[in-house]
Amino acid sequence: MQRVIIVGSTGSIGTQAIDFILKNRDSFLVVGLAASTQTSLLREQAQVLGTKNTAQGASEAAELIEATEADVVLNAITGAAGLLSTYATLKTGKRLALANKESLIMGGKYFLDMTTFKGQITPVDSEHSAIAQAMKSGKFSEVNKLILTASGGPFYDRESLEGITLKDALDHPTWNMGPMISINSATMFNKGLEIIEAHLLFGIPYSQIDVVIHPQSIVHSMVEYKDGSVIAQASVADMTLPIGYALSWPNRALNAVRPLEWGARQRWDFLPPTENSMRSINLARRAGEAGGVYPAVLNASNECAVEAFMAGKISFARIIHVTETVFNLYTKQHTNRESAKNPIEVILEEDARTRELAKTVIENMSAD
Repeated sequence: MQRVIIVGSTGSIGTQAIDFILKNRDSFLVVGLAASTQTSLLREQAQVLGTKNTAQGASEAAELIEATEADVVLNAITGAAGLLSTYATLKTGKRLALANKESLIMGGKYFLDMTTFKGQITPVDSEHSAIAQAMKSGKFSEVNKLILTASGGPFYDRESLEGITLKDALDHPTWNMGPMISINSATMFNKGLEIIEAHLLFGIPYSQIDVVIHPQSIVHSMVEYKDGSVIAQASVADMTLPIGYALSWPNRALNAVRPLEWGARQRWDFLPPTENSMRSINLARRAGEAGGVYPAVLNASNECAVEAFMAGKISFARIIHVTETVFNLYTKQHTNRESAKNPIEVILEEDARTRELAKTVIENMSAD
C-alpha cells in the first residue's frame, strides 16, 4: 500500500485523485492533505479518507510534506504556489507525482539535480504521461522527436480574439480543468509550458519537440523514433488515467477509466498550430532555451496577465501581449547570473520582482 500526500486537494486534480483513491482503497492510504482555499471541503476530505494531517496554504503544505512519512506526494497546487511543495518532496526523497508543472519549470535543472532515483518525478500532465509510456518502446538514443498534442482550446478556428468573455475562456471543449489552466489552454500558453516540461523531464532538445492540434483529445502525445515508427498513447479524455498512472508507478492503475470504443466510428484529426498559438509557443521556447530564472519569469508574467483578465482589468486578447511585454522588459533589465544564495531564494525573489513589473505594466495598460 502506498502512503500518499495530496497538496492542492480541493482543486480539479486533487478532487479527481481522491475519487480515484476511494475506488482503490486497498492500494493507497492518504496520510496528508493540504489546500489553500475551501477549508470546509478540506475538512470533509480528511474525514472521508480518515486523514489526520492537514495543512492550509503553500508554506504549511511544504511543512506537512517534510514532517509526514509518505511514499508519494501528488503536487496538484496551481501555479508558482506549488514551488515549495515540489522542493520539500525532492528534499525529503519522496516520489513526486507532478501535476504542478510550473514548479518544475521554475526550478529547472536545480530540481532535476535533487532527484535521487529513477522515476522520482512522475508526470501527471496527460501529454507527459503519454510520452513516458511511449518512451518505453525504445531506447533514448533511438528517439527522433516528441510530439505534444493540443486540443487547440475553444478558439482554435477563431480569427479574432476580441470580445472573448471569462465564461467563454473557461469553457474547454474536451477537458474538465481549473480556471488558470483552462485559460492557459485557451491561449495555448499551457502548451508552451509543456514544451519546457517535456525538455526537462525527458532530456530531449527543444528543436526535437513539436506540437500538433488534435481537437478530439484522444491521442495524448506521441514519440517518433529514428526508424520512422510513431508510438502514441490514446485513451478517453479523463485525467483519472494519468493521475492513476503517476500514483501507481511503476505499475499500471486498476479501475482508472473506461477503454475506447473500437467498434464505433471515430475521427482523429491532426492540424498545425495557428499563428496566434505559435506566439505563446515561441515565447516559451525562448524562455526555456535561455534557462536560468527566465522560465520562472515567464510563468510569473503569464500568471499576472491571466489574473488581470479574470479580474476584468485586461481583455483576453491582451493576455499574451502582457506576458510578452513583461518578459521582454525583465530580460532587458536583468540577466541570468550566478548567485551564492539558495536557488529557491533566487527564484522566489525574481518571481516577486516580475510580479511587481507586471503590476505596473497592467496598470499602465488599463489606464490607456
